[in-house]
Amino acid sequence: MTSPLTLTDTLSETARDAILSGIKAHNDTLLGPTDRQDLFIPITADDGAVDGGLTGYTGRGWLYVELLFVPERLRGRGLAGQLLTIAEEEAKRRGCIGAYIDTINPVACRAYERAGYQVFGRIENFTRGLDICWLIKRFEDQSNRGSQAT
Repeated sequence: MTSPLTLTDTLSETARDAILSGIKAHNDTLLGPTDRQDLFIPITADDGAVDGGLTGYTGRGWLYVELLFVPERLRGRGLAGQLLTIAEEEAKRRGCIGAYIDTINPVACRAYERAGYQVFGRIENFTRGLDICWLIKRFEDQSNRGSQAT
């Protein structure tokens, strides 16, 4: 028998860990053990402090870009695209077939599209007139280039 369901706005780390552990165990049963590996590309200020960059992970053949932030002082220089390229190259070395990312920022969405990502999902007017978008990029199979019949 289980306790009655209750709603709260607080969650202990122990409770969060228990839920996450259950999800991971279920996914391992369904999909096999994960090969998840974190990825971090920092941007540092002159004093050495991290003030931007990219965080994400690879797993099950995909790169997920969790966070990408370019500080105001460096915007407009193509740094977001450079961060994505570095992450994608590492993902390919790890055997990934593609990458995905989400954003509510229309400027970021255009930057990701310029980097070859395509919107595959959207919730219009998610908040304050802005859409939230999910974008995907499949990596080319370099081994088949030039061997395709014409």
